[in-house]
Amino acid sequence: MSAGEAAETVEGLHAITARLADAADALAFSAPVAMVYNPLRHARLPLRRYIERYGGGRGRVLLLGMNPGPFGMAQTGVPFGDVEMARSFLGVEAPVEVPAREHPKRPVEGFGLTRREVSGSRLWGWAQERFGTAEAFFRHFFVVNWCPLVFMADTGRNVTPDKLAAAERDALVQVCDRALAETIEMLSPRRVIGVGAFAEARAAAVLEANGWRGRIPLGRVLHPSPASPKANRGWAAAAEAELVAQGVDVAV
Repeated sequence: MSAGEAAETVEGLHAITARLADAADALAFSAPVAMVYNPLRHARLPLRRYIERYGGGRGRVLLLGMNPGPFGMAQTGVPFGDVEMARSFLGVEAPVEVPAREHPKRPVEGFGLTRREVSGSRLWGWAQERFGTAEAFFRHFFVVNWCPLVFMADTGRNVTPDKLAAAERDALVQVCDRALAETIEMLSPRRVIGVGAFAEARAAAVLEANGWRGRIPLGRVLHPSPASPKANRGWAAAAEAELVAQGVDVAV
C-alpha cells in the first residue's frame, strides 16, 4: 500500500470515529444503565494515536470486539486497551480527560491506572508473543470495537450491550452497525473475526445487510474475558487454534 493510500485509510477511520462519537452521544439509556462513558471523547488523543500508528492498511484480518471495558478502552481509548500493553507494546500513550459525569466507583485515571484489564492483557499479550512487535502484528490484523460506549449500573457493575432495554439496544445497533459497515468498506478486510459470539453476530448482520456475506469470510474466536472458564484455561492457545482452523495465517 502506498503512503497516500495509508493516509487515506487513517483519515477515513478518523472521520468514522467522529461520526460514531456524535451518534453515540445522541443516544439515551435507562435502567439497568445508570451512567455511560464515551472514550471516543475523553480518550480521543490516545485513540487518535492508535489509528495513526496502525490504521493505515487494507486487506488485513479485522478483529472485532463488543464494547470497551471499564479498565481497558475506557482508560486508554484503545480497543482491549490494557494500560500496560497499550503503553509498552503498542507504544500508545497520551493525556486522557475525565468524563463530564464520572461514576465514583469507576474513575477514569487514564494511563495512571495500575489495575490490569485481563481481556486486553491476554489479547495483546498473545500478539506480542506471536509476532514480537506491534508493527508485525498490524501487518496482518487490525482491532476495533463494535460499540464505543461503556455502560455502568448504579453499583458500578459493567452492563453489556445485550442487557440494554430492547428499544435502546435497537437504536444502538443502528448506530454501531452503520459505523462497522463504514469501517469494513474503508479497510476492505480479507476476513472479519468476532471476538466472542456477540461481536460475530453483529458482524454477520452487517455483512449480510451490505451484500458482503460470502465475499468476506466471517469467523469467531473465544473471548478472552476472565468470566470464561475456557479462556482462563489458556486463552492464547485456544484462540490461535481457532484462527488457524479458520484459515488465518499467524506465521510471522
